[in-house]
Amino acid sequence: MDFDFLIDALGEAGTTAFGGLILGLMFGIFAQRSQFCLRAAVIEFVRGKMGPKVAIWLLTFSAAVGGTQALILFGELDISDSRMLASYGSLSGAVLGGIMFGAGMVLARGCGARLLVLAATGNLRALFSGLLFAAVAQASLRGIFAPARDSIANAWLLHDDGGLELIGFMGLGDYTGIYISLFCAVVAIIYGVKNNLTAWAWVGSVGVGMMVVGGWWFTYHMSYQTFEPTQVESMTFTGPSADTLMYFLTPGGAPMDFDVGLVPGVFIGSFLAAMLSKTYKLQGFKDGRSMVRYIAGATLMGMGGMLAGGCAVGAGLTGGSAFSITAWIALASMWFGAGVTDALVDRDWKKTVTARVDNVEATT
Repeated sequence: MDFDFLIDALGEAGTTAFGGLILGLMFGIFAQRSQFCLRAAVIEFVRGKMGPKVAIWLLTFSAAVGGTQALILFGELDISDSRMLASYGSLSGAVLGGIMFGAGMVLARGCGARLLVLAATGNLRALFSGLLFAAVAQASLRGIFAPARDSIANAWLLHDDGGLELIGFMGLGDYTGIYISLFCAVVAIIYGVKNNLTAWAWVGSVGVGMMVVGGWWFTYHMSYQTFEPTQVESMTFTGPSADTLMYFLTPGGAPMDFDVGLVPGVFIGSFLAAMLSKTYKLQGFKDGRSMVRYIAGATLMGMGGMLAGGCAVGAGLTGGSAFSITAWIALASMWFGAGVTDALVDRDWKKTVTARVDNVEATT
């Protein structure tokens, strides 16, 4: 697609940011209405329930993977030069960062993207946590935590020798990504029907996944229509949250690009969806103890997301759709970290054991 008209009107950087804004706006609408959330899906799964949140996450994942891989197969997309596939991959960062991020999203009750969506619907806990998440991410990228991040990330590197893409690394066929997405879609549909997903849950889940595909497609086409280098990328919220914070706080602190348009777009889209659906509601902290929990969670996510090379959306959907080895490892580590944290912090084991005993007695 030719973006010359927009480039002439807005400039190269403005067009890239505008694309991020529009895709972010749609992402925010779909995410708010579908209640897409990796944290909720993990908690359902580790507690032994294939519920609606798992179905929603699988639908989103299958849409992101299937759409991205289909565009690659048809020659409409080339992401081989993206940062996830064309640079050194940190296995140590993916594992430790993923575990930290997973633990953090349970403590803060949402990943970076989910906090942004909730903040736009009036959740002041999410607003506070999201701002802290962005600040810690910035400190991990260029500030006081940067040396520690570099040390951990450089401990175990996967070198750029053509082996950063999982399908190629394992010697699998070109259609492997499509098959995986179809399998996830079938499982999602089975459990979606079983859990009586609403129409918005079906549409919104697929919509969130397709915005990941749209991000890849848009930045790829922009990359060869601009004189200045344009990074081929898609949805992620750790680095973009930090860059957006710096953009608004410090003039010239961050360039205008896809990421700077993305974050405000998601906020606006989620706000509009909440207002139109009459679900906007102001909420705050109930006590100081809960605030400490959110602070710990946001801090872990900010550092963890930078180590892992992405958040639950950046690694889980964007990196997953690209079949980046480190992204898949980070995603698995997020599931592990979230599951363990839920077991240690939130699950009432006494009630769980009692319920299981009662269930056994009732069936004997």
